[in-house]
Parts: sequence; C-alpha cells; structure tokens
Amino acid sequence: MKPGKELIFCALGGSGEIGMNVNLYGCDGKWLMVDLGMTFSESQYPGVDLVFADLDFIEENRADLLGIVLTHAHEDHIGAVPYFAADLGVPLYATPFTAKLVNEKLEEAGIAGEVKLNVIDHLDSFAIGPFGIRYVPLAHSIAEGNALLIDTPYGRIFHTGDWKLDDEPLIGTPTTGAELTEIGDEGILALVCDSTNVFNPEPSGSEGDALRGLLEEVGKHAGRRVVVTTFASNVARLQTLGQIAKATGRKLCVAGRSLDRIIATGKATGYLRDLPEPVDFDTAMSLPRGEVLIVATGGQGEPRAALSRICEGNHPLSLETGDVVLFSNRQIPGNEVAIGRIQNQFAAQGIQVVTDRRGSIHVSGHPGKPELEAIYGWLRPEILVPVHGEMRHMQEQARLGRECGIGKTVVQKNGDLVRLAPGKPGKFGEARAGRLVLDGDIIAPADGEAMVMRRRIAYNGVVMVAVDGQGKVDVAGIGLPLDEDYGDFVEEACADVVDALGRLKGPKARDRDARSEAARLAARRAAQRWSGKRPQVQVMLLGD
Repeated sequence: MKPGKELIFCALGGSGEIGMNVNLYGCDGKWLMVDLGMTFSESQYPGVDLVFADLDFIEENRADLLGIVLTHAHEDHIGAVPYFAADLGVPLYATPFTAKLVNEKLEEAGIAGEVKLNVIDHLDSFAIGPFGIRYVPLAHSIAEGNALLIDTPYGRIFHTGDWKLDDEPLIGTPTTGAELTEIGDEGILALVCDSTNVFNPEPSGSEGDALRGLLEEVGKHAGRRVVVTTFASNVARLQTLGQIAKATGRKLCVAGRSLDRIIATGKATGYLRDLPEPVDFDTAMSLPRGEVLIVATGGQGEPRAALSRICEGNHPLSLETGDVVLFSNRQIPGNEVAIGRIQNQFAAQGIQVVTDRRGSIHVSGHPGKPELEAIYGWLRPEILVPVHGEMRHMQEQARLGRECGIGKTVVQKNGDLVRLAPGKPGKFGEARAGRLVLDGDIIAPADGEAMVMRRRIAYNGVVMVAVDGQGKVDVAGIGLPLDEDYGDFVEEACADVVDALGRLKGPKARDRDARSEAARLAARRAAQRWSGKRPQVQVMLLGD
C-alpha cells in the first residue's frame, strides 16, 4: 500500500501489548518506521527465546520505506534491529548512546557493513523525505530516552516513546514543561503516547527518590553483603548505585555481561564518568562483608543471569545467611513465577529479600496519570493515539484524554491503518500483523505448524509407533503420566495396532496411508485410555 496525500499511522507491534514496539507513519507515498523492537518469549512458545512483530506488510512496501528512527535503546524498541534491518535495507537513525548499542548488535550479527547507522546529536533536526524530525529528550529508565517531534505537510506528531517526568533524573537533561508548552503552542495534530503506567494514580517518582530510598535501605545492613539487581540498561540507577557505594564506604562489584556492556557504552558516550571503578569477583569476596555492594543482572528470574547463578551457588560471588538482595526493578508481567522461584531460594538460605513493595528502592520509567495529565496540558493535541500497552491500558488512556479535554481519541491495535489527516481521524483498513519467533536459528511464524505441534507435544506428549515388514509393532510413549503402568500400556498399544492393521482388507491392507492412519488411531486411543491424554502419534512403516 502506498500512502496518498494523507498522514497514516499503523502499529505492527506494541499496541495491545507491552513491548515489541514497531510503528509506521505514512505520508505522500512514503513510510517511516519508528522503533524496531522485540519481546521475550512466553510459555506459549516452548523452546523460543525471542518474539518479533511480523513485518510482512512493510516488507512488501519496502521500496517506499525511507528509514527507521529509534527512540531509545531498550530491547523492546531496538531488539529486532539485527534480525531485520539488513533485509529492510534502509538507514537507521539514533542518538549517540542508542547508536553505540545498536552498532554493537549489528557487529555481533556480522551486518554492520550492510546497514547505514546515522548518529544524530540530540539538538539536530533532520529530514527523511516528507518527514521533518527532531528528538525531544524525556526522562526514562535509560540514557537518552527521547520523544520524536515529526513534522509533516498534514500536521505535527509528538511520538513520546517511553517517558516519565523527573525533577532529579541524575542522567541527562529532560525537556521542561515550559519547553513542551512552547512545542504545544506551535500546534500538535496527534500525540502518540505511552500507556504502560496509566492505572497508576500517582506520579512515577524521581530517580532522586530511588537514590534516597536505596541509600536508606543499604544503610540498614551494615556488616552484611548487599546485592542489588536492576535492569542493566538503567544507566541512572547505575549512577545511583555508584553514589550509594561511595556514601556507604563499599566497593562496587558488577556481575553480568550486559552490565559491563552498558557501563562501557555509558562511559564512551559521556555518562557514568564518576562511577567508582568496580572490583573483580575475587577482590569482592575477600573484602569484609559490609564493604562490598554487588550489582547483578537477573532480576526478572532469567536462569542464566548472574543473580540466578549466585542463588544456585555456581557463581564466583556468593551470599550467606543474613546477607541481603534488593530488587531495584519492577516485575515484568509474565515473570512472576521465575522471580518468585529465585526469591524463595534466597529466603530458604536465610538471605533477606527486599522488593519495591517493602521499600522505596525503585521508581518506574513510565508516566502515571498525573504525568499524562500534565503532558496533555502542555501539548494540547487535537488527537490522542494511545500505544505501548495492553488494550485495557490504551482504553483507559483514551478515557483519561477525553476527560482532560482532548477532542479526538483513536484506540487502535496492531495492524490497524489509521488516517490522522485530512478529515476525521480513524481506522480505514488493516495491514497484516502478527508474531514471529526466533526458533533456534530460524525466524518462523509464531502460529506455524512447528510451534503448534510443539505446544501439543508439550501438553499431551508423543507416541512413536514402528511397524516392520513382517508386521512386528513397537510402541514408545514420551511424556505420558504412566510411570509403573508404562509397560502394560506399551503391551496393550502394540496389540491394538496389530489388531487394527489386521482388520484392513483388500486395497486398504496394501495402502500405506490407510495402514499408517489405522496404526495412529489405535495407538492414540490406547494412550487416551491409559493416561487421559491425547498425544501426538508418529507412525513409521518400515520395510514397505
């Protein structure tokens, strides 16, 4: 589809879900992409780590795609870049911190030479076809969180990215309310806005609040080894923890490769310059317990991350009864079980666990209702388009926007083609939208046959049936809850298959497909009789 003399918005990811942000703007025959993110897998995709938005729509229209502008460096905004940027064949645009992390991803993927990456100074405006673009710094839980101010012939878009208000950000200088008011005075057609934290009736809080809360909490544990886990990308929190280490007389120790990468990138782009030099693991273990502060990855329960390995006792860093672990991050929905497992393991070892529910040791990077109300007042958009949230979040933000006097709201979902101008804004069509999964080394449809079959096997098990040229039958069941009954099941299933094959007469007795189906049904019925499950059955006819 080629956009006409109009301004179109279409989300391929991030609308109706939190994460995997991919947004398109169409204007005068051209498309612009904002962010190219991914999300982490859920239980519905067994054996899969990463999930991507299906880009089929824009891949079909890649001749009209001009570029990809990245708002900030969180994985749900840049994580799909190394998997799709080369195929899309358009330049990337990012501010220095984001660009450095993206370039590392491109180098790891071996495609740095195939993708043009434009590094944009925070204050520089730039044009991509009919789109005039300027980064607008906003506070977030990473360095260089940015909104985009997008000028088009049909009106201006303020695309917030992820954001919050913060009077004490510690890292970076966010745009002020007065400056946002000036932007609003020049006219905003549409505000495309983060919905993640809309149900929070309070402001998200300042990084300065987290500094004071963490300083108080660490101060309670004199003489104890303290581990703090936080999102590796939260540069402001790393700055905070460096200050706390200094203030409490502790040496800083860092555990996790992603933390090492973020610290190196931060320093290379002008951040974390006064972070204390971390000590190595051996030094940390040789220090008195109350003289080290460990920062570790793995606060979402990731099994291979540093925190999980410390918990299981297979990491060079260790904790003992009486030590403390502080979870200075929010619990991402879907990770509750994994996080609870680690916290319970620590508790069983006599190690104290403190979360943000027990202390003011974390602040969100997304806006609560008061912050949303503030930005509505500063920008005064004609249209509000909620994004970056589940449907309940986006509907709630639309309701809040109407209460605050925004005359037009558009609640859309992935794939909806929304015309913002000219005329009344609203949906006028649909683009293909869906999910892809990184399955091993292959990017495959999330609803493809392989994933459907894997889920069925995971839920119901599998039965293998082998029939040789003399009619001898072997049956093996995997994942069936039979235990001591397994031998009896195999014996009966074999007999059932022999009987089913023996009942075939005439041409069917010689037809390979008929014989395979008869054996499959007999084995499945036996499995259901014995286990109550309906396993997948694979039949191999040998010697035919």
